[in-house]
Amino acid sequence: MDAGQQTQRRAGSVDALEVLGSALRRLAEGSADEDGLRTIAEAVSAATGAEVVVLRLLDELAGFFEAHAVAASSTAVAAELQGSRLAAETAAEHTLRPSAGRLGFDVVLEVPIVVGDRVLGRLELLRRAQPFTATEEALARLAAAYAALALGGLGRNGKGAYTLPSRELLRLGGDALAAGLDERRTADQVALLAAQGAGAASAVVWRLDDQERPDVVGAYGGGEPDPAGVAEALRGRRALAIDPTSWVLQLGQPAFGALQLRFEQPLLPSDEVLDALTIFAARAAHALRSSARARRQSVELERSRALVAVVGQAIAELSLAHTLETAIARVAELLGAERLAVYLYEGDEERLLEAAGRGLAGPHTRVAERLLELARGPLRGHEAMLIEDAADDLRLAPVREQLAETGIEAAVALPLRVHEDLIGLLAVYPQRGRRMTPDEQALVTALAAQLAVVVQNARLHEQVKRRESDRREALEAERHASEMLRSLYEISRTFAQSLSLETTLEAIVRTVAGLLRLDAVAIRMPDERSQALVTQALHVRDERMGEAVKAILLRPQPFSPLLRRLFAGGEPLLLDSETAHDLGGAYGLLVPFLDKGSTTAIVPVSTTAEVLGTLTLLSLDPGRPLGEDDIELAHSVVGQAALALENARLYQQQKKFADTMQRSLLPRARPNIAGVELGDVYESSARLDVGGDVYDFLTLDDGRLAVALGDVTGHGIDAAADMAMAKFVFRSLAREHPEPGDFLAAANEVVIGEVALGKFITMLYMTFDPATGEVACSCAGHPWPRVVTPEGEVRALRARGLALGIEPSQTYDEVREPLPAKGAVVLFTDGVIEARRGCELYGDERLDALLASKAELPAGELARAVVDDCRAFTGGDLTDDCAVVVIRRTA
Repeated sequence: MDAGQQTQRRAGSVDALEVLGSALRRLAEGSADEDGLRTIAEAVSAATGAEVVVLRLLDELAGFFEAHAVAASSTAVAAELQGSRLAAETAAEHTLRPSAGRLGFDVVLEVPIVVGDRVLGRLELLRRAQPFTATEEALARLAAAYAALALGGLGRNGKGAYTLPSRELLRLGGDALAAGLDERRTADQVALLAAQGAGAASAVVWRLDDQERPDVVGAYGGGEPDPAGVAEALRGRRALAIDPTSWVLQLGQPAFGALQLRFEQPLLPSDEVLDALTIFAARAAHALRSSARARRQSVELERSRALVAVVGQAIAELSLAHTLETAIARVAELLGAERLAVYLYEGDEERLLEAAGRGLAGPHTRVAERLLELARGPLRGHEAMLIEDAADDLRLAPVREQLAETGIEAAVALPLRVHEDLIGLLAVYPQRGRRMTPDEQALVTALAAQLAVVVQNARLHEQVKRRESDRREALEAERHASEMLRSLYEISRTFAQSLSLETTLEAIVRTVAGLLRLDAVAIRMPDERSQALVTQALHVRDERMGEAVKAILLRPQPFSPLLRRLFAGGEPLLLDSETAHDLGGAYGLLVPFLDKGSTTAIVPVSTTAEVLGTLTLLSLDPGRPLGEDDIELAHSVVGQAALALENARLYQQQKKFADTMQRSLLPRARPNIAGVELGDVYESSARLDVGGDVYDFLTLDDGRLAVALGDVTGHGIDAAADMAMAKFVFRSLAREHPEPGDFLAAANEVVIGEVALGKFITMLYMTFDPATGEVACSCAGHPWPRVVTPEGEVRALRARGLALGIEPSQTYDEVREPLPAKGAVVLFTDGVIEARRGCELYGDERLDALLASKAELPAGELARAVVDDCRAFTGGDLTDDCAVVVIRRTA
């Protein structure tokens, strides 16, 4: 049997004893014997777990035991056994077992009901499988003793009754008491049994307090208690003090109480009765002591339960509110209190506040403050303050008005201390005259001590929680600030890495959408006529919503008078349905979404000089609406983005101007020569000024193709002038000096007289004869061109010579080589091989590998492949201007 089953069985035994005691009391008061016997049978069944209990009485004249009371779980079994008879001469031979087996019960316990040497009946217990334990057998014998006591005054001669001697009744009663009665009514049972056994009109059980003053704890019959007479009798230190109408028996050695019997007529006890009373008093004293110990254990158990409940709640919840509610509930339950409270000091000023309570109204906190003043002063060191009459207690005179207003009549105050620190007060406000027992006082004192600890722990836990919450909020604020800084950095980095207007716009909408966790963000800018705002960039967080959102936000927004006012004001606007409807256009289409809880805002994108456009923020989730903080953050980010946007826009304008000037110096058309395919590509770098790359084509008088490709030092207007001069030199000298070496020598003399000191021009001059396929080439400090065969072989034409404009009277090598059919010559500026990715150059090897892999491409596509590969290597923007010319022999 496990611990839970044992506890349940003990609880059942206690309940059974209560029922047995109740049955005995009813019999002693004259109740019908059949009902009492049935009650005993039912109690035995509950206590022992017997499935059938039969109480039989002996009919001496007929010679059999007859079933007078049956307790059975089965109504059919009870009906069969009720009134059944068992022969007296065969009872000792266990004649019950065959009939029990027939009914399905294989465990039988038989206990005789005996008074002295006389058998009055028997108690039979039946059940299946599990044998009866020693405890259950003891309970059965106890029930038999109760039955004997109940039957002692009742005869079986028809309606007559046996007359049991007083000494026999007292002995049986003493046995029953010694075996154990209801612990809460033991004193009443002692009084009842003593009065019945001695034939007294009434009986009183007294207990002595610490000053040996008698106090009534149990009584039977009428009459006024006589504490003075009992005290006088006990002072004689005699076991029995006899007065003709009042006998006083000392209980215990030394005496802890007394039993007083009162008679209606003067009566002196016989020696037999005196002996019986002496034995009864000893057993009654034992029973009373046992009940007192049981009561103390019960109080201790209740105290432990209360402490466990409070501590358990504190551990389980770690919540101050839950802990205090549990403590209030347990104290109210244990003391039967209707009005009580826990007060705690709160805040830096240490104000006393009610933390938990019930049944109180009015200024009761002021009363608690006065109680704590006493705890700090005159009653310092007391675990509990007991005030039985608050109105008359001079110590509470300062709060007499509050006492009257709140209706507080008495108080039990227990300071809550942790070490030496006073943190609060547990106060119970009972009715006037309600005195706490020592056990109750011990209980609430222990509870208050434990409560102070758990309150302090709960407070510390909540402080830790608050600090953790503050820390999380601080971290969240730092994270938010970090995200904002990252967003600003992202926009600045985008501007620094790319001055592309399109790239900057995409970076702005992507960054703001991620920062504010928005469903969509769009940038609109005025069209050329400023009649509408046109979406220039749009970011949608969820691709599944992409089509629906784009259908709305990509629509042009008419520049209505209302929008112009908003646009000119430069302040963000959180749209409502009415304003969106008035604005119309794309905003008008958002009205159904706004009605369902979506939020959208318009944030101007502006510099100090002008408003460049608007940023539209859209949150479709009603649970994540846009707030003022979100709009303010977006406004701050857009303020930084506007500078990048304005710079990108200005860059686009300046870049367009520079590119236009640059391209004006490049050839407008290619010569159309049979057997020759020409391709050329020019791409400027990210710089805003004019570069120095220049190239041109010319058909010589003998039908050859002449090509010049040069790179002027510097950038800007000076470079543009030098490029124009180089183009003029080519056009003017190529026909007079058609051969490459002769052309560069003549060009050098012209350039020396025209360019500023320290400046020079690198140039490559080449002729191609479509009839013979011969290529003639000379170089003035320029990268060597590449010959690419149809098979993918790549080799350089290594012609050496000094750049133009450095030293006069220069001669230049000529390299002549036949170009195979389908072969190509590739000319390029140094912006190709010197393109950078960090510290790494694009280089000759990477160029040669590309040309080998793309050898079969047409001339124009091969030139484009070179520039595209160079741009891919740099990661987007070219670091210098790139010019590539391809001559392919087709015949």
